[in-house]
Amino acid sequence: MLLGRRYRKCTGGPRESLAWNFEKGEPAMMARIRKSMEEKDQGFTLIELLVVMIIIGILAAIAVPVFLSQRAKARVTSAKADAAAISKEIASYYVDGTSALTVTGTAGAGANGTFTIKDSGNNVVAQGKLSPNNTVDAVSNAAVGGTYCVIVGTGTTADGYIKATSTGLATVSSVPNPCTAA
Repeated sequence: MLLGRRYRKCTGGPRESLAWNFEKGEPAMMARIRKSMEEKDQGFTLIELLVVMIIIGILAAIAVPVFLSQRAKARVTSAKADAAAISKEIASYYVDGTSALTVTGTAGAGANGTFTIKDSGNNVVAQGKLSPNNTVDAVSNAAVGGTYCVIVGTGTTADGYIKATSTGLATVSSVPNPCTAA
């Protein structure tokens, strides 16, 4: 085939679709594809769009509750960490100290709060930061024997409270009144 000559579309045979149509300046196969594209309606059908929306809805129905439960677990975990930190400070004091302790806390709305541990002479024994929105909700005076009870809340009552005692941590649904060592 010489490019300088004008050839017509080949007729007949399997090579017809590959023949070059010099009169139109494009391969015959491309002309057929272009023609079929022009004749077809383009776009998605309503059924196809509904199926995609249903699939997205199902995925969202699965993902949203999982995400929300992870946020609640994170709040409870931060309260446990705060309760453990306060417990360690109290336990450290009782290595050498003998007087009763009181724990107070201030919550920071959206920011870190603080806790303060004082002895019976109102001297500051330890101070620390609380995680955002966590509070020290109830405290029983730590006795000379080293038993104590501290309740740390997450700022959301649905999460419950973390009760830190001389025997360990526990989750409670409400603030015990009075807080008693367990």
